[in-house]
Amino acid sequence: MVPGLAARFLDVMTQRKRATPSSQRQHGVSALQEDEDDIPFTQPSTSQVQKALENVTPAQLDHKASEVVQYFLVKQQKKIPVRRADLVKHVVKEYRNIFPEIMKSASKTLDQVFGLKLVEIDNKNHLYILISKLENVDGPHTSVSSPKVGLLFVILSVIFMKGGVVRENVIWNTLKKLRVDPGEKHAEFGDVKRLVTDEFVRQRYLECVRIPHTEPVEHEFHWGQRAELEVSKVKLLEFLGQLHDQDPQLWSQQFKEAHSSVNPPSS
Repeated sequence: MVPGLAARFLDVMTQRKRATPSSQRQHGVSALQEDEDDIPFTQPSTSQVQKALENVTPAQLDHKASEVVQYFLVKQQKKIPVRRADLVKHVVKEYRNIFPEIMKSASKTLDQVFGLKLVEIDNKNHLYILISKLENVDGPHTSVSSPKVGLLFVILSVIFMKGGVVRENVIWNTLKKLRVDPGEKHAEFGDVKRLVTDEFVRQRYLECVRIPHTEPVEHEFHWGQRAELEVSKVKLLEFLGQLHDQDPQLWSQQFKEAHSSVNPPSS
């Protein structure tokens, strides 16, 4: 970890801790949990949707789409991926036969009104997230506005600079250098290991993968799907270059990776 990044991170933690009410800093694991019971749902065909629309007024469609938008915005506050099963069960309900039209309308509102792009990140389990188009334009360094985001940004930077995958002990040792000991309860983050391996993983910023044939069991970290979509590697490398006072092209491997990937994705 470079001294400049560590100093910036610690400054952010100190300043935000004074300014942020404790009620806004408490994010329990229960808040991240979703319903485990899936309800049977098959995506209706185009003909089924068209037939169902004959019995739905434009006002009813708009109202249901607005409810979907609100549901996504609530989940977005904690960066929780939305399961299609939960969306159908809690919001769409009896309007499931026009689900595609509801999602189309909701997606348009999220894009045009809130500047958020609706993305399905898991086609098998049908998980959706919202991507801020404005954040992608500004770059990751402008998003380091809270201690948790700062901590996440440090971890993503380490993983990127280490070739895209690091063993967990590398992360824990890096955090210790920032006086964030994963083995102790932190005043700002609480259980640090739980924050990293549970909350950040649930939010799809990180992937935590067990390393085979290790005893005791060890894990390694990769960038998660949300990080790949939200964080521009080009801008991240430029930011690290500024902190190092170094031309980003000198990190040839990372520079090549950053510029060969479409990150952030085009709208």
